[in-house]
Amino acid sequence: MYTPAITGTGVYTPENVITNAELVEAFNAYADRMNAENAEAIAAGQLEPMQHSSEEFIVKASGIESRYVMDKTGVLNPDVMHPALRQRSDDEPGIMTEMAVDACQKALAQAGRGAEDVDLVICAASNHERAYPAVAIEIQQALGIQGFGFDMNVACSSATFGIQAAADMVRSGSVRAALVVNPEICSGHLEWRDRDCHFIFGDVATATLIERAENAKGSHFEIISTRCATAFSNNIRNNNGFLRRSRPDGLTDRRDMQFMQNGRKVFKEVLPMVSRHISDHMEAEGIDSGSLKRLWLHQANKTMNDFIGKKVLGREPKAGEQPNILQDYANTSSAGSIIAFSKHSDDLEEGDVGLICSFGAGYSVGSVIVKRHQ
Repeated sequence: MYTPAITGTGVYTPENVITNAELVEAFNAYADRMNAENAEAIAAGQLEPMQHSSEEFIVKASGIESRYVMDKTGVLNPDVMHPALRQRSDDEPGIMTEMAVDACQKALAQAGRGAEDVDLVICAASNHERAYPAVAIEIQQALGIQGFGFDMNVACSSATFGIQAAADMVRSGSVRAALVVNPEICSGHLEWRDRDCHFIFGDVATATLIERAENAKGSHFEIISTRCATAFSNNIRNNNGFLRRSRPDGLTDRRDMQFMQNGRKVFKEVLPMVSRHISDHMEAEGIDSGSLKRLWLHQANKTMNDFIGKKVLGREPKAGEQPNILQDYANTSSAGSIIAFSKHSDDLEEGDVGLICSFGAGYSVGSVIVKRHQ
């Protein structure tokens, strides 16, 4: 048996930024147009008028101030209100592959590794641009990696579930090293015309290299333990799929074909589930809250993270103990906790213990306890 360790991470950040001010301007222009076009129905009480959004509403609801996206022109056009991403031919690399390769190359460089050192690629993300061939295999080919690859989807928990799968294979000796990559084009499944959620998501790709700690070339994070859990719920759902192409009347503009969420129920049900999961995981490994130096949580909502941090630590988290990146990146689904880990882990010292946790649709929650080694 071998000891798995995280030896490198990488983050691909798109060039395009949408601020809350830009988003609100586009949304309100769309709302005004829809209200004008449906003035008679609204006056007759047959239709509710669309409410305006605001920067204050977005920050209060989420803590998000901006987001990175693969395309902003379509999102900010009131006549379009979705990303205008060019359809790739079958002979071109997929957009997810392009994002993933950048993140993977950064992770490999940080670890001092090359393609010849990796045996496995797991593409773990909330939404994949196609059913098959697996995006992971395309990424594997683009990087020049031998071995194998596969896709997996556990929504916002995809990264931590992927890390558990990779760590288990490294531990058993079936692979020497694995790349877990999370190319998240969340803008493609967000309903930008819905005031309740139009601000939530952004795009990004993250990569985590997991290999035998015995082979690590420099500082790394030993994976002490992983734990995953799921419990079925419809409160976060996306019905897009080949079996649900159209409504019975033949129309395809179905709201449930994109991200949908019952936010109040999610808050009520997910927060205790995640807090209990983390606390139980730590207790099983003999780690008390005073020994935990850092929490890298899923980046969905600042209020949720503040609640979980306080519950797990038994007090208000100190500055830096529970880093948030969602103010700049927004919710990037499975990639969020890895962005936080990648950007806020270099300062930990030998022997420091931290915990990576992601949670979301499913419901699902995954946690990874790590220890710093110089």
